[in-house]
Amino acid sequence: MGELIKVRGLTKHFPIHQGVFSRNSGKVYAVDGVDFEVNQGETLGLVGESGSGKSTTGRMLIRLIEPTAGTIVFDGKDALSLKGRDLQAYRRQVQFIFQDPYASLNPRMTIGEIVGEPLAIHKVGTRVEQTKRVKELLDVVGLNPEHVNRYPHEFSGGQRQRIGIARALALNPKLIVADEPVSALDVSIQAQVLNLLDELQTQFDLTYLFIAHDLSVVQHISDRVAVMYLGKLVEVADWKQLYSEPNHPYTQSLLSAVPVPDPKVQRERVRILLPGDPPSPIDPPTGCRFHTRCPIVQLPLCADSDPELREVAPGHRAACHFAKPFPIDIDVVKASV
Repeated sequence: MGELIKVRGLTKHFPIHQGVFSRNSGKVYAVDGVDFEVNQGETLGLVGESGSGKSTTGRMLIRLIEPTAGTIVFDGKDALSLKGRDLQAYRRQVQFIFQDPYASLNPRMTIGEIVGEPLAIHKVGTRVEQTKRVKELLDVVGLNPEHVNRYPHEFSGGQRQRIGIARALALNPKLIVADEPVSALDVSIQAQVLNLLDELQTQFDLTYLFIAHDLSVVQHISDRVAVMYLGKLVEVADWKQLYSEPNHPYTQSLLSAVPVPDPKVQRERVRILLPGDPPSPIDPPTGCRFHTRCPIVQLPLCADSDPELREVAPGHRAACHFAKPFPIDIDVVKASV
């Protein structure tokens, strides 16, 4: 399983403009030096709370947003230097599934037009071939191919997300960036969509960057998990290793907060409570971004020195000066999420 995409030092700072003359008065440090790679056929789960920079990272990969700095190497080529036809070819291979199945579909277009739009833009096939391909895609995602002339408002939320998935599959991409694709759906529908994504990955040899904030969703679908906090990656590992022995205090606090159905087990579990709120990305803390809320902080080191994402075990990296395993009963976590 070879490396499909490699990201190094990926950074995005949004300028803040104020006043009549729109003077630059600061920056939003949305993503600040992110390194990761995704192998062919793998699912990398990117998890973190709101404002951590997950969606911005995903949008930079498909160049909906241009990075401030960093490199993206896709299939051996520098994706950020591509222009014209080369960029168009890159976008055929990297597709996006949006979070909101209601807002991401044009209400004035039929689902046949929506799913077929990528084919029309990239001039793939004749009109008859495009129609045939659209019907095939609708069938693949579990929708009736005869409904091509219906409009988005005639479908439920889960069905609309299936339409979005069909649109993402239209050009046979290698990588799909899924930006919280089930967060707006009912829990029962979430499982159906996750199972569909799993089946499609096997059927079409797809690679996913799966963005989410729900630990159970990430655990269900991911091969590896990357945890993000305030624009930086704090831990990356195989999902079993990350869920059973998290090394970073932030990951440990996330997993310790997972509720357990058994009251006796819940009382005996160690709960890590974080003080305060996440700092503003406009003025992030110096040193380790997590040190203002960290239960094992040691000053002045944590405030002065930004820890690198170092290997703490084979295939397991954590960005903490004092990273150490925190044993969590993975069977309890699996039973509760």
